[in-house]
Amino acid sequence: MKFLAITLIVHDRTKSPRDRLREVVDNAVFAEEAGFDGFGVGERHEAPFISSSPPVVLSHIAARTSRIRLFTAVTTLSLLDPVRAYEDYATLDNLSDGRLELIVGKGNGTAQAQLFHVTTDDQWDRNREGYELFTRLWREDRVTWEGRFRPSLTDAEVLPRPLQQPIRIWHGSATSKASVELAAQHGDPLFSANVTNPVEPYEALVRHYRERLAFHGHDPSTALVGAGSAGTYVHEQSQVAIDTYRPIFNARLETFRRFGVEPVFTSIEDAIERSSVLVGSPQQIIDKVHRYHDRLGHEVMHVQADADGLTDKQHRASLELFQAEVAPVLRREIPSRPLGVPA
Repeated sequence: MKFLAITLIVHDRTKSPRDRLREVVDNAVFAEEAGFDGFGVGERHEAPFISSSPPVVLSHIAARTSRIRLFTAVTTLSLLDPVRAYEDYATLDNLSDGRLELIVGKGNGTAQAQLFHVTTDDQWDRNREGYELFTRLWREDRVTWEGRFRPSLTDAEVLPRPLQQPIRIWHGSATSKASVELAAQHGDPLFSANVTNPVEPYEALVRHYRERLAFHGHDPSTALVGAGSAGTYVHEQSQVAIDTYRPIFNARLETFRRFGVEPVFTSIEDAIERSSVLVGSPQQIIDKVHRYHDRLGHEVMHVQADADGLTDKQHRASLELFQAEVAPVLRREIPSRPLGVPA
């Protein structure tokens, strides 16, 4: 199994934007030093996030690291001009010496959709069209193209040319079959959010993905799947882990209720039992990841890159323990293909 740490760069205004962004870069450097395979930066265009420019953040991370793969989590092609997105990410691919890993998707949030004048009626069409043009720009030196949502291209040369050729493109999936269908149609890997709900709906979508791979003529036995987790705190003593994480989880419940959202999981014990939250001792985390792997068949898993209410010392100690006692066992027991090598 491979492991990445991801952030959506939540900004709670206790730090300046400068300090929060620098913290993200420092966390990426730490993730590489700790032994993570990848670091992901999400893309959101509304409060409380300040992750509107992942290629800029990832380029700075590239300059301060040398090995770790750089994930977008996700690149919102429903909102972006695919030509500009291609230019940004081809530049990042060169600057990072070919360490870019793209996860694409339509994104979430009504405010950001309004900002870019994207509607629920056209968001999936925009995502599909953006993906199709983006992949052609990556593969082809010159492109002639016509679509619905941006001006046409005639024998267009878009620069720079990328370093990785071809590049693996993952499709981020939360609850919709539309993203699964696009991934299956093109034989691309799927990254399941696996955060908000119990495992069952995510399992159903991954199963549907494999069925649609076969429908489109791809071998479902070679399907590459990643999955997220809803929070992480590893401690040698499981009760210490639970008691430490409890106020963090309870604060999250209050936030949901303040915005009129009834939480799916009502206590930290409920979340540990039924959600993808990874809180407990190293062996408990190993056992839980195995249970999820039995349902999803994933080879890649993400954990939170941010402290998320833990102290910086607690957070880093947790990730270090994860890499020392959890990751080696899961790497050995769950085979995974190399990152950066398209199937």
